[in-house]
Amino acid sequence: MWDKLALILLVVGGINWGLVGIFDLDLVAWTLGGAGSIAARAVYILVAISAIWCISFLFRRNEELAVSADRH
Repeated sequence: MWDKLALILLVVGGINWGLVGIFDLDLVAWTLGGAGSIAARAVYILVAISAIWCISFLFRRNEELAVSADRH
């Protein structure tokens, strides 16, 4: 469950950064009241934690990832 949640948040962050790079549009900030708002900062922090969590995927064996995916 945590792996999927981390991946979803990482995808949200990646799409947001893509929008910033292509259109200069920070969708998270725009929808949550500005980049400095508590809600937007919370999303940024959750995306960062998700990225750190996903680093562990690089060190897991392929079998462990397959078993983890099959359980969910």
